[in-house]
Amino acid sequence: MTNKSVAQRLGGVLEKVTQQSGRLPETPEYGSWLLGKSTESQRRRRIRIQVIMTVFILFWNVLGIGSALLLVTVAFPVPSIFTDAPWWITFAATPGYILVALVLGIFWITGRTVNALRWSIEERSPTREDQLNTFRAPWRVAKAHLVLWGIGSVLSTILYGMVNTIFIPRFLFAIGFAGVIVATACYLTTEFALRPVAAQALEAGPPPRRLSAGIMGRTMTVWLLGSGVPMIGIVVTGVFALSLQNLTETQFAVAVMIIAVLALGFGFILMWILSWLTATPVRVVRAALKRVEQGDLDCNVVVFDGTELGELQRGFNAMVDGLKQRERVRDLFGRHVGREVAAAAELQRPRLGGEERHVAVIFVDIIGSTQLVTGRPATEVVDLLNRFFAVIVDEVDRHHGFVNKFEGDAALAVFGAPNHLDNPEDEALAAGRAIARRIRDEAPECEAGIGVASGEAVAGNVGAKERFEYTVIGEPVNEAARLCELAKSTPAHLLASSQTVQNARENERGHWTFGDTVTLRGHDEPTRLALPV
Repeated sequence: MTNKSVAQRLGGVLEKVTQQSGRLPETPEYGSWLLGKSTESQRRRRIRIQVIMTVFILFWNVLGIGSALLLVTVAFPVPSIFTDAPWWITFAATPGYILVALVLGIFWITGRTVNALRWSIEERSPTREDQLNTFRAPWRVAKAHLVLWGIGSVLSTILYGMVNTIFIPRFLFAIGFAGVIVATACYLTTEFALRPVAAQALEAGPPPRRLSAGIMGRTMTVWLLGSGVPMIGIVVTGVFALSLQNLTETQFAVAVMIIAVLALGFGFILMWILSWLTATPVRVVRAALKRVEQGDLDCNVVVFDGTELGELQRGFNAMVDGLKQRERVRDLFGRHVGREVAAAAELQRPRLGGEERHVAVIFVDIIGSTQLVTGRPATEVVDLLNRFFAVIVDEVDRHHGFVNKFEGDAALAVFGAPNHLDNPEDEALAAGRAIARRIRDEAPECEAGIGVASGEAVAGNVGAKERFEYTVIGEPVNEAARLCELAKSTPAHLLASSQTVQNARENERGHWTFGDTVTLRGHDEPTRLALPV
């Protein structure tokens, strides 16, 4: 593949990126619109987190209470808590504890969690201790639920066990099963709600390994608590049914079916939450990768996960930073040596040496540069030269040439190297005419002589291994410089060698006429001049 085709392909990609930049894929910063944006105020964020935690914790506890009630009343109907136990236990003591534990427990848990994250609310930079508190928070919420449900299990077991010892295994299993499921669900939802705070805490570095169970540990824990415990419950149910002989075959079958349905339902919900928590960081990175693929490098993702997925997010950001640095270096390199030379250097390792190429050369030099800078402020001189050189660079690029170097108030442009052109004379002559016209229109203060020549030259990297540059050396360069000097005294300030015009195509030759024959300084053979019509 030639350098020209590579440049054309890159240009097509850039054009496509420009066209598509207005519709790049967007993704929530924390993986969910519920969690808001990273620019949200800390006060609003605290309220948002507390509301999300309160709603989810209330939902899971109500669901757990309903499941426990279903187990002790329908799955294990004998003895009955309504007819075989005192009314004050079933209708006063038990509902009273549930209400107190539900209301006080929820507000105590959410309030304690938010207070432990006060550093985030106060907009302080996280310390290592703050980071530890952040990643301990979901575990603390889970343990608090296990304590509340454990107390409820012990109280109900004691109260009903004093009435009938057969109640003991039933309440231990039913309330213990529901408590474990609720604690697991609250752990996962708390981890979700605290993502904005976790993102701030991760600014202090990755969490300690002992606090980050990783994807494997998280998955196995959810499986054990969401599926393993219910399966153990079914086994325990069978053991007690066989040993106590207090259930009919129908009642035993109903009990097993209820436990199985609850296990399937809760297991599905917990695994869905776990899968969503695992997939969300991947989706965020995937969407950001799509933006990078389309050319947008301003898309760092928020690191909010403490597992290996957080390392993936952090690695993506490091990759994007590296790409930004590479693009800055590439842009700077291209501005100094030329886009074509930079593209060729990327395709193959540059080395010293050159090759003989057929090229056309333009040499441009300002007339009376000393008078130009005399009496003008330095900033005005620089601005004037920049407008002058902008015309040259624009036209040379438009005609597929390469601005090889700037020398004070002069410029050297090459056509046919490093990129191959079928007819470099056509492009060079057309560029020379366009430069002369635009300088008159856009920078009239900078009158300049323009010389155009062509022929065989040596093009390649010249210098030493530690420092070299791409340049063109040979007769066309010298001839163009001499023609430039001579052109300063002509009305059009533009001259070309007759050989260059003769090598051009017919439509370009029509823009030129032949003039006198002169012997240029430093040349033995006479050169016939060509002037623009």
